[in-house]
Amino acid sequence: MGDRIFNLLLAFFLSVCLSMSLSKAMALDGHLAAQTEYNWNLPEWTPKPVVPDSNPMTAKKVALGRHLFYEPRLSITGKYSCASCHQQSLAFTDGKQVALGSTNESHTRNSMGLGNVAYSPVLTWANPLITSLENQALIPIFGEHPIEMGMVGKEQQMIQWLQDDLNYQQMFAQAFDDRQPVNLDNLTKAIASFQRSLVSFNSPYDRYRYQGETNAISAAAKRGEKLFNSERTECFHCHTGINFSDSTQHENLAFTQTAFHNTGLYNIDAKGSYPPENIGIKEITQAEKDMGRFKTPSLRNIALTAPYMHDGSIATLREAIAHYQAGGRTISEGEWAGIGSASPYKSGFVKGFEITSSEIDDLIAFLQSLTDREFITNPAYSDPNLPKLK
Repeated sequence: MGDRIFNLLLAFFLSVCLSMSLSKAMALDGHLAAQTEYNWNLPEWTPKPVVPDSNPMTAKKVALGRHLFYEPRLSITGKYSCASCHQQSLAFTDGKQVALGSTNESHTRNSMGLGNVAYSPVLTWANPLITSLENQALIPIFGEHPIEMGMVGKEQQMIQWLQDDLNYQQMFAQAFDDRQPVNLDNLTKAIASFQRSLVSFNSPYDRYRYQGETNAISAAAKRGEKLFNSERTECFHCHTGINFSDSTQHENLAFTQTAFHNTGLYNIDAKGSYPPENIGIKEITQAEKDMGRFKTPSLRNIALTAPYMHDGSIATLREAIAHYQAGGRTISEGEWAGIGSASPYKSGFVKGFEITSSEIDDLIAFLQSLTDREFITNPAYSDPNLPKLK
């Protein structure tokens, strides 16, 4: 995210803070009480996510956020919604190498999955400053470089048609106890609430590991699990915990875990450089050591979220394993040619390893066992405007 988008985000955030009314602050205790009543539909072994006190979870907010998430009128063309890049059938990714905005502008990043996003303490691929789903929602709606929803400069028109829509009038009034509930602050809170509701903990692996169903996964997947958690492959160092990511937070953790890694994907000049539009968190920190460092994504539903890496430059799980097997990617020719394994900024966990073809099959079987079919078919997460299946 460039400086212009960050400044835009900051300006909106400050305006939101200044516009909060005293009555809303006084109503916080009531909302907190409602938060305790929200049903996360989590298995017993799963801790609850951390939710900001300023936006406690309620069923009404989640319902409103679901409509807004699938609402194409929040885009400049009237044909593009949050769900355009985050499709439920693909675990809320889009299957493209990089995202495509409402004006057909290609982005530089692959669309991240939203499953269990409530457990992520830092959002986006490479911005450690974006830690709130409420603030993050402003970027796709109003960001200009690149354009996603393309609504910058049209804030008042957007709020006006929401206020004029009888259905939204009612849903906003039910979700927020404000004198004028239809506003930008509440819109982002509702979308964030729906995103937090997208929990995925019912894969075959979950049933095997946490619910005692010994036959829920295959023998190959069980062998793959051992490989995954071995010091030989070292996968578990970065893909750890209940969400298979070392950037995780939940109610049982004493502190927030946040990490970014360089995996040796590029080494353009033999000095560790990445493509100029994808330099990782160095764009924010300006520190050389942060070149090519990106967030570790969750591996849940990974079989559905190809292509992989921050720029979608690895097409399959087999190719992704080959990348780590080699300790970094070698690009032999072209603009981005270089030996990634020799990058001075590469993570110490990406060392390369020996593995047989059958062991690769086992590792893929394990990764496929992380697919939660209930998650991608749950009607509570689907487009509310589509007809219900009988």
